Parts: sequence; structure tokens; C-alpha cells
Amino acid sequence: MSASSPESGLRSPIAVIGGSGFYSFDGNETSDSASLVSVSTPYSSAAELVLACATPAGDIWFLPRHGTGHSVAPHEINYRSKLWALHKLGARAVVAVNAVGGISSRMTTGTLVLPDQLIDYTWGRAHTFVEGNHSFAAHVDFTFPYDAQMCEVMESAGKQAGLHLVRGGVYACTQGPRLETAAEIRKLAADGCDIVGMTGMPEAALARELGLRYCSVAVVVNRAAGLQSEEISLAGISRELAEGINRVRRLLLQALPGLLDITAP
Repeated sequence: MSASSPESGLRSPIAVIGGSGFYSFDGNETSDSASLVSVSTPYSSAAELVLACATPAGDIWFLPRHGTGHSVAPHEINYRSKLWALHKLGARAVVAVNAVGGISSRMTTGTLVLPDQLIDYTWGRAHTFVEGNHSFAAHVDFTFPYDAQMCEVMESAGKQAGLHLVRGGVYACTQGPRLETAAEIRKLAADGCDIVGMTGMPEAALARELGLRYCSVAVVVNRAAGLQSEEISLAGISRELAEGINRVRRLLLQALPGLLDITAP
């Protein structure tokens, strides 16, 4: 698949950032329904490659967060470059798909979650576009990190598609790439966290700085460390991912008309 410039082809206000196990929108990286767009940014010497996807429900931009085949670890992702590229392409809203572990009792394996809050436990990541000449106006309000109207559209679409969704929850973003200890999960639970992942930040904050509406669809792929009798299995996580991502695709296709409606100029 060859890459074209951002000046040609699809225009869409909606971008989807795919997480672990979600590397192309339709599951076929050589699909004729998608074309590759190359976008230069100030934050990387290499261009960002974004898929322009034509779906039955409308057009979207699709960007695999970890690269094709999961080649980039969570702490090494160039979040600034990726969000900048989507903004440059004209996206006005981002749906982020995240694989997570379940902490609270309602976050069972296989659940799809629309979190409404997050706590950032990461460190050392380039977490802001604010550099050099600072101004008071650069302090963005981040009280509610996820866009409520987008979450409403996603929740409604989930019901229409017959999918079980949990609306609300606190996403704990840890550094990775290792999984957490049982003691760390107990601390996260005491902090009020419901799910745990490694990619929610600084992505959400960078989207806010760029004025992009942002919501997350989290796929619970395992119970977090110490909360299940058996050892966490990467093979088991992979199985849950494959099933969960199929449900996410159904959800996104159902939600896309509504997302396009609320982001229309």
C-alpha cells in the first residue's frame, strides 16, 4: 500500500486510534477500502502514516497507536506526533481504543468501558505541546478528560448494536511496558481506579490542548494482577483482544453517523 500526501483523498472529522490488537479498521491491513496517508509533523523526523478508511457508515481516519504489528511500546509512543498528525488532517474528534485490565468488580473480562475520568501514573513522557514561550492561556481545563457528548453517542450506539457497555469509570494510566504488581493494583483500587492501562496519557491531554474532542472505548482483556486465581496469560489476553476488537468495530460502525453529526461544522 503506497502513501499519499494529506492534500489528496478523504476528508473526515473523526479519527480512531487503535490500541493493542487493533491495527487496521476492518482487520485487513491491505484492504482496498483504505489508503495510506503520510503526514509530516514537527515532533518526528519520520512521517506519521494514517489510514484513510471508507466504511459503510462514513469515512474515518485510522491510526494504529503501536504501529503495525505492535512494534512500539507504550512508553515509547510519540503521542505528540500522532495527535498533531490527526489534527493536521482535519480531525475534530478522536475515539481512542485501549486494552485494559479490570480492577473494580464490574469490570469483568470482555467488558467494553467508556471511562469518564483518569489518573496519570506515568513519568518521563513528552506530555504537552507547551514549550518555550509560555502563556497563561496554555493552561487547559482538564476537569473532565473525556467528551460527554461523544460518550453519549457511543453508549446509545452500543445499545442499538446489542453490546454490553459500562458507562463511567476511572482509568489508571501506568508506565509499562511491564504489567503491575498485585500491591500496585491494590493501591490503584484504593485511589478509586476501575481499570488500568498504559496508553491513556498523555494522549487525552494532548488532544485537549489541540482542541480535539476525545473519548475512550476500553476493552477489559483480563482481571488486573492479584484479582484472579490464575496467573495473567498473554495468550489469554490475545484471545480476549481478538473478540473484544470485533465488538469495538461493531460499536464504531454503529456510532459513526452520530459522531459525524455532532462534529459537523
